Amino acid sequence: MTHFAEYSFSIFTRGIAMQDNNSQLVYSTGLGRISPQEKTKTVTPSDGFARVRRETKGRKGKGVITIAGLGLDTKALKELAKKLKKTCGTGGSVVDEVIEIQGDKRDVIKQVLEKNGFKVKFVGG
Repeated sequence: MTHFAEYSFSIFTRGIAMQDNNSQLVYSTGLGRISPQEKTKTVTPSDGFARVRRETKGRKGKGVITIAGLGLDTKALKELAKKLKKTCGTGGSVVDEVIEIQGDKRDVIKQVLEKNGFKVKFVGG
């Protein structure tokens, strides 16, 4: 009985790769201290339309309006999201390059986006 337990334990410990995805080279004897390289995020260019979609998937049935395809950098997205949240009187957030506004205020969102120079296209139901 103990022989089987030892055998199965040795398989599992040998099968696991002990490698951390967050580890990086900090010092090399040939190069000295290595500074981390900064990652630059590229903004996906807009095709001219702001896509407004109502989603409930993964939100326990709560409706959220998502706005994608704006072609703005992170700072401009956050400013626009702040303006939309204030106008709609609801909460929201910016996730990657998508603005999420709580509730179903598509008509108000369309007016605000058109004032800011975006063409609005409703996608989905």
